[in-house]
Amino acid sequence: MATRKKTATSEKKLPAKNKKKRPAESPKDAGFYIVGIGASAGGLEAFEKFFKNMPSNPGMAFILVPHLDRTHVSLMPELIQKCSKMKVLQVKDGIEVNPNAVHIVPPNNDLAIINATLQLLDPAQGRGPRLPIDYFLRSLAQDQGDKAVGVILSGMGTDGTLGLRAIKEELGMAMVQDPATAKYDGMPRSAVDTDLVDYILPPEQMPQQLLAYAKHASQKPAPKLVPTGGKAPNALQKIFILLRSHTGHDFSGYKQTTVCRRIERRMNVHQIDKISNYVRYLQENSLEGNILFKELLIGVTNFFRDLDAFEVLKKKSFLQILQGKPKDYVIRAWIPGCSSGEEAYSIAIILRECTERLKQHVGIQIFATDIDSNAIDTARAGGYPESIAADVSADRLKRFFTLRDNVYRVRKDIREMLVFAPQDILKDPPFTKLDLICCRNLLIYLDQKAQNKLLPLFHYSLKSDGILFLGSSETIGGCTDLFAPVDKKWKIFRRLQSPSNSHPVVEFPVAPAAVRNKNDAEIKPLKINIRQLAEKALLESYAPPGVIIDSKGEILYVHGRTGRYLEPAPGEAKWNIYDMAREDLKLELLSAIRQAGSEKSTVTSRGLQVRSNGETQTLNLTVRPLGTPATASGLMIVVFEAISPARPKTPGRKGRARGNKTDQRVEALEKELHYNKENLQITIEELETTNEELKSTNEELQSTNEELQSTNEELETTKEEQQSLNEELVTVNSELQSKIEELTTANNDMKNLLDSIDIPTIFLDMDLCIKRYTSHATRVINLIHTDIGRPIEDIATRLLNVHLAEDARAVINDLAFREKEVQSKDGRFYSIRTAPYRTSENVIDGVVITFVDVSQAKRLEIERRLVAVVRDSNDAVTIQDLDGNIKAWNRGAEKMYGYSEAEALDMHISEIIPQKDYEAALKIIARITAGKEVQPYKTKRKTKDGRILEVWLTATKLVDDQDKPVEIATTERDLAWLAKT
Repeated sequence: MATRKKTATSEKKLPAKNKKKRPAESPKDAGFYIVGIGASAGGLEAFEKFFKNMPSNPGMAFILVPHLDRTHVSLMPELIQKCSKMKVLQVKDGIEVNPNAVHIVPPNNDLAIINATLQLLDPAQGRGPRLPIDYFLRSLAQDQGDKAVGVILSGMGTDGTLGLRAIKEELGMAMVQDPATAKYDGMPRSAVDTDLVDYILPPEQMPQQLLAYAKHASQKPAPKLVPTGGKAPNALQKIFILLRSHTGHDFSGYKQTTVCRRIERRMNVHQIDKISNYVRYLQENSLEGNILFKELLIGVTNFFRDLDAFEVLKKKSFLQILQGKPKDYVIRAWIPGCSSGEEAYSIAIILRECTERLKQHVGIQIFATDIDSNAIDTARAGGYPESIAADVSADRLKRFFTLRDNVYRVRKDIREMLVFAPQDILKDPPFTKLDLICCRNLLIYLDQKAQNKLLPLFHYSLKSDGILFLGSSETIGGCTDLFAPVDKKWKIFRRLQSPSNSHPVVEFPVAPAAVRNKNDAEIKPLKINIRQLAEKALLESYAPPGVIIDSKGEILYVHGRTGRYLEPAPGEAKWNIYDMAREDLKLELLSAIRQAGSEKSTVTSRGLQVRSNGETQTLNLTVRPLGTPATASGLMIVVFEAISPARPKTPGRKGRARGNKTDQRVEALEKELHYNKENLQITIEELETTNEELKSTNEELQSTNEELQSTNEELETTKEEQQSLNEELVTVNSELQSKIEELTTANNDMKNLLDSIDIPTIFLDMDLCIKRYTSHATRVINLIHTDIGRPIEDIATRLLNVHLAEDARAVINDLAFREKEVQSKDGRFYSIRTAPYRTSENVIDGVVITFVDVSQAKRLEIERRLVAVVRDSNDAVTIQDLDGNIKAWNRGAEKMYGYSEAEALDMHISEIIPQKDYEAALKIIARITAGKEVQPYKTKRKTKDGRILEVWLTATKLVDDQDKPVEIATTERDLAWLAKT
């Protein structure tokens, strides 16, 4: 059957969701996509590349589900915010999803979504790795449908694969990182192997494709594919024809709304607006035909889907079916549309648990079929990813699976209960005489006509009181006279005995019908049916009974009545021809089978006699290898052909004489033959005893092997747990690496800042030991790199009368900063500031000591004081340039000469020198300009009112940076005033 299964909850249930009613403000109605992104080891780098290329307003919401260490605080929000233009926040329980924002799940939480609201749940406790990505993507698919987008980035393992399947089932979009670009390709490769992924891209190219996908979906008008009633549109009919031509399967019996939605999704992926263009694209691209076929066959199935339904099936149906059944009874079940086999194996496990509980040794034969041959191959192999641990309990994993190389494989004894085969349920014959049909979530994909055909067919296939198990969204419609409910909630029904005549007669072909034209539809099938009917009648009436066996003697098929030649052996039910053959046939049968197998030719033993129910039957035994088809290699057919005994003739006299001798010879030969048979029987019994001993030894070895397998499973589980922990640690390491890079940058910035401001700084810990220092600190304290970690009081300084350790200790005690001014041995002055070292959490974690060089300020202060002294002196202090222009004039000069400072600054020195003393003054200036020293001398000066003063003059040259004279400073004292005082 083409259609597979709808997704369902695992043993850890997702939040309940009403599919019929959705709030008006939900994102699905509001028109924006919700993108769930899963990653594990190596995911941080992929996240950064993704969000660096995503604009600030993409019109979508992003929900990140990385594998995080549950014991550490995650730095992910802070790190993603640095590379994202959108708002980044850590999810809190119950928050609504908003577009143009990044939501990140916190550590040690599983995440679900219902009506666009995020819900945090405690992670399920159990063996094996956690699968938070699968869990969230399943929830996202159920809540958002075709507005859900799943993205899988770098990571080990298979988490996310089942989640993408669920999203595809709900018509969402799947995108995966190109495994070649992933740091760890396990998760991307597992997703790609499903053949359900829409885009495989490097992370930096994903945003552009996402935006194009969303833009095309929002702007294009919906294609007019979904019919409102009656016949399907021509375009849809053409697609059906192309699919039938390409795959051999006819989808016209499927619900057209479902088929149309999947076609529309493919059109959106390729950004095709018109259905006619898509038909042309489908014609020209055979690969698209395969992809569309896969889209229609999306098999989202799980082990024990709807666990409560299986429990009800177990208690209300299976246990009742098994009670009172004889040992040789065989339970027969059929699972149409089995997909990749999870549900079929679930039925097998439940049946095995029931037989163990009732301690019954009945046979179990399960036929599981599907239209998808690839899915059948997967189911037949019985290997599943480690993510099934989310659906299968730890006890069942241990009892019914073996774990190797991250793959859970169904145990051999369970696999041997099932027969997987391709089958199109709409055109291929069904199985019959069944105790159970499990057809869950298959009918919902078929139109009413197909459903009306299948339900009577199921009734025909089931035994009296057989069980029909449907999906929770399916019903039996108008077939209430065919089935009675056993459990209405979980859609479990029991076959009724007498259906009414209101249902059509069940019809199905003996062999798959070829595609035919409408004109010859009423002619060709009639000829084929007559021929097949004749062949069937002739085989049943004239063909001798026989069986088909494999290379081990196991009976695979029985034709006719073989009870005279084969009978079940006492004890546990066995289907081996050597065990079931009657005693008179065992020897010849064993010999013929061995000879036919070794010579690859037909072997016939004639005239054999076998006793059954007190009668002796003569027969010919024929064993022939089956060489064709190639799949039948190793199989043989064993035919039992009964013959009538010859009538004895009436002998004459000579005949009687000869007859006596012949009878004696025959009697002797019979005795010899009897003796040989006895010896042979003894040998056979000895061989059987030896065989039993070997079986016992083999069972012991098998038991030992199972113990070793159990130990290996435990080791594999431990390995998985370690791998999961390693993935979490890789994520934490990536976060820490980013943080280290950030701290390194900040440290470099701080170092350059401290070096640029030229302030010696020392950082001490709480024990007053040096943690770090700036390069300029070596000018004040004798520090080298190896001094880090030493107490500050052990370090010599170049400062006078300073006790750094005492000051630092006092600051730690009272948390008050201290500041003092000290002088160094080289005469420089420093302002020492000692303050507490506070962390960002306001915790005291040491002391910071800074040394600000205040020597320049100190000199300026001294100069300021000298200026004040000069300004207020009673002596006249002046400054003149080398040309004699007055540049400075103090208050003493104002008093002595009567000129104000403003007047003097516009004057030449000659104006206060008497005419007769001016030449001598010029010579003094020349000597000073030449750099010669001039001793204080007595001279005369002229005041503003014309008085001549006799003064004592001291002249000093003022030089520039090159020590070149530029000005002359003079101090002049009035000798008359001095004499008076």
